[in-house]
Amino acid sequence: MAFNYTTTREQKKTVDQSMLLCCKFFISEGRNIATLDAVERVARSNPETVIVHKFHDRTYNRARYSLVSYVLHDCTGNAIYSPLQQTVVAMAEAAFNAINLELHEGAHPRLGAVDDIVFHPLACASLDDAAWLAKAVAADFANQFNVPVFLYAAAHPTGKQLDTIRRKLGFYRPNFMGNQWAGWTMPDILPQTPDKGPIAVSRAKGISMIGARPWVTLYNIPILSTDVSAARRIARKVSARGGGLPAVQTLRIVCEDFNEIACMLLEPNRVGADRVQNLVEMLAAQEGLDVEKGYFTDLSPEMIIEQYMNLISTKKSSP
Repeated sequence: MAFNYTTTREQKKTVDQSMLLCCKFFISEGRNIATLDAVERVARSNPETVIVHKFHDRTYNRARYSLVSYVLHDCTGNAIYSPLQQTVVAMAEAAFNAINLELHEGAHPRLGAVDDIVFHPLACASLDDAAWLAKAVAADFANQFNVPVFLYAAAHPTGKQLDTIRRKLGFYRPNFMGNQWAGWTMPDILPQTPDKGPIAVSRAKGISMIGARPWVTLYNIPILSTDVSAARRIARKVSARGGGLPAVQTLRIVCEDFNEIACMLLEPNRVGADRVQNLVEMLAAQEGLDVEKGYFTDLSPEMIIEQYMNLISTKKSSP
């Protein structure tokens, strides 16, 4: 069905700022400043989207941008437009043009130059709104970049989870120096059919994961030891999959002179960072290891909304 952009322009005059979506946009680059600047410059070129937070890590060789904008609905309540779609696709183009996955290496696992994009509903927006946008962006990726896309969570017809897809694709298996990821190791023809795009994959671009889910909290805890086996045991025992805390996923990452437990809290109101921190400290003590206080790699939903409202007001008042 053709989209009526004239109608959209009229609707923009009465944008409901309680209908917001947040995009977390992960790329496999955390060291090349020129690449990071190019991606960020594209994101900032759209006055209707706002970067509310960014996180770069040189050891991980990974970056994440958190962006927010509104979503418009038709008269039946279905989502039909968000400025985030155009911005995210433009950021992906900049990233694909600058990142060659065959030349990439880092401590964080990855499957694509644009590795993961997830949409979260904020304020009065719904998960259906986020899922609509995820599927729209996935279609753009397939059409414009010829990149295989795997949908997950609310964007997938059966709600398939991200870690399940990644596990089948070998995301968690290091291929370099025992604990690192380097280059491209998968076959040129994927072992499973993506939801969008070709089954053949570009070694430079790799695969993209695109999903929609309720808010997820990302919390990392440094383990002050280079003992990889101990850190792996701790990470396993903390995760729901390993019989630990419900709705918690973990990833053990080797840094220069310590290990880190990267935690994804899928239901942060049910199992929060304090509970995760306490369990990690207890398990580390059993291994004879010290633990630092963990840190959040993003803002809370409330802080995200406040930051967005402040920044969008500043944009509107600028000449």
